[in-house]
Amino acid sequence: MNKRPPSVDSLLRDAAMAAPIAAHGLEVVKGRIRALQAEMRAAGELPTWVSDRSEWATRIEHALDATHGTGLTPVFNLTGTLIHTNLGRALLSPQLITAALSAATHPVALEYDVEEGHRGDRDRLVEPMLCALTGAEAATVVNNNAAAVLLVLNTLARDREVPVSRGELIEIGGSFRMPDIIERAGCRIREVGTTNRTHPRDYAETIGELTGVLLKVHPSNYRIEGFTREVDTPQLAAIAKQHTLPLIVDLGSGALLDLERFALPHEPTPRETLAQGADIVTFSGDKLLGAVQAGLIVGRRDLVERIRRNPLKRALRTDKITLAVLRETLKLYQEPERAVREIPTLRALAEPTERVAARATALADALRARLSADFVVSVIKSMCQVGSGALPGTVVPSAAVSVAAAHDKQLRQLAERMRALPVPVLGRIHDGVLLLDLRATADVEPLLANLARLESP
Repeated sequence: MNKRPPSVDSLLRDAAMAAPIAAHGLEVVKGRIRALQAEMRAAGELPTWVSDRSEWATRIEHALDATHGTGLTPVFNLTGTLIHTNLGRALLSPQLITAALSAATHPVALEYDVEEGHRGDRDRLVEPMLCALTGAEAATVVNNNAAAVLLVLNTLARDREVPVSRGELIEIGGSFRMPDIIERAGCRIREVGTTNRTHPRDYAETIGELTGVLLKVHPSNYRIEGFTREVDTPQLAAIAKQHTLPLIVDLGSGALLDLERFALPHEPTPRETLAQGADIVTFSGDKLLGAVQAGLIVGRRDLVERIRRNPLKRALRTDKITLAVLRETLKLYQEPERAVREIPTLRALAEPTERVAARATALADALRARLSADFVVSVIKSMCQVGSGALPGTVVPSAAVSVAAAHDKQLRQLAERMRALPVPVLGRIHDGVLLLDLRATADVEPLLANLARLESP
């Protein structure tokens, strides 16, 4: 080679490199520069752009975006799934963000009893509210619902058998399976009944001296239809009581309000499940509850105290920011009408379809102004699924923008361009059209401003 590439230090000092450094960090960018220089040395020649500092920055940023991702990039969720696992599930209201910010930026009495002047218990921040809302004697919190199930089973049934219906041995997000969680908890699974039908006698015939608990998994992310039968909570509670066994019910999605008020199918709440005889109930914080990722454990005081003393509890516990947001959310639930107004998930479920349609109309008008005559844009009635392991198969009436084109390639290119906007816009292609559902997007104005950068394919 007759010349050398710019030095690492000189490239890092260049103003053009400020953007990739801000996005990925100094050391990561430095490593990518060195890797690119090594590739040039291995090739034995320099590319024509080697002296162009802005080109270095562009190539470094594109390479790092491709391999490391772009971070927690805000997006517009027009997918037709309200609580989207891949998009972070429940949204938080500004009031809840204020609580999180305060907890993050100040010393707080997380595990300190200010009145007594000694070490305290972090559960006290949310336990009274959880008990008031669910009717439980005691409550504790861990970092997600899978952790809650793991901790409960490890505490109450380690080295013992756990009878569970074959129809409830589910797989949850990320290919995590309930049988794996049960086994990792140190328990042995005893499968009961068949995939589609389980009877009370199946449990009674399975229970033996090695049985630790009875486990019921609510179908919050699946549904079996047709010739089916399950043992409901009151029946299973009676069997558990007869054999002096704890009954554990995993509700999964965690609705604290009766969802029939939103014209949705009834979803069992922790309060009614405990009232039906469950001894421990576990559920999520960031699905239908509409707060942060957390696993909530409520139920009998003696069992919760045993769970709290398990050494795994420390490994699975939540941090101060999670507890701050969860506490504020639970305060809202004590005034149900206020909760519906201020918790974004509940507000989106309750919003009249006419308002959603108005946003869809505004978006359709903006798209017609940006797209060529090759595209046909219209507003249609749609159905938005709740999503994220909540209310399987249940949809909410909604409104969407439908974009049709003569060729599938044009639609794919349009979807790519929408994902490449400063704030990516995510829809879905279904039955030959691009659908952009507006129920999950409460404010259309930022979306319209973002679309001003859209170029027609």
